[in-house]
Amino acid sequence: MLPVFRSRNLPDLFDEFFNSNLLPNYVEEGAWKSTPAVNIFENNEKFEIEVAAPGLEKEDFKIDLKNDHLIVYSEKKDKKEEKEKGKVVRSEFRYSSFQRSFALPHEVDASSIKANHKNGVLTIELPKKAEYKENWSRQIDIQ
Repeated sequence: MLPVFRSRNLPDLFDEFFNSNLLPNYVEEGAWKSTPAVNIFENNEKFEIEVAAPGLEKEDFKIDLKNDHLIVYSEKKDKKEEKEKGKVVRSEFRYSSFQRSFALPHEVDASSIKANHKNGVLTIELPKKAEYKENWSRQIDIQ
């Protein structure tokens, strides 16, 4: 049996469009509660943490150092309103936040930590103390 296609008239399409939920339910799906992906790299000179957070700006982040723990967190509130003839026709609120904590290895020089933000990626550089750099060497005298 062939499927039956029902034609729709234009008012039905408008009703469906304006009466449906255009945005996903962020609370149920967890889209705004999710923690951004993190990459951690190490080389002879430093550790580097990359936090992928598209849509967040530099001002949306806070980084704290407490008791050998690096804490990265963000809070962002969005509000969009559509007005028609001075009357609000649609209003949408979004709130997102996350927090990540990283225990710092003893090799890290906490006083030299730097961070920058570019193209939706927060990069945190954790330089190593001189005595822990792999390329640091000295000659040992033989007694």
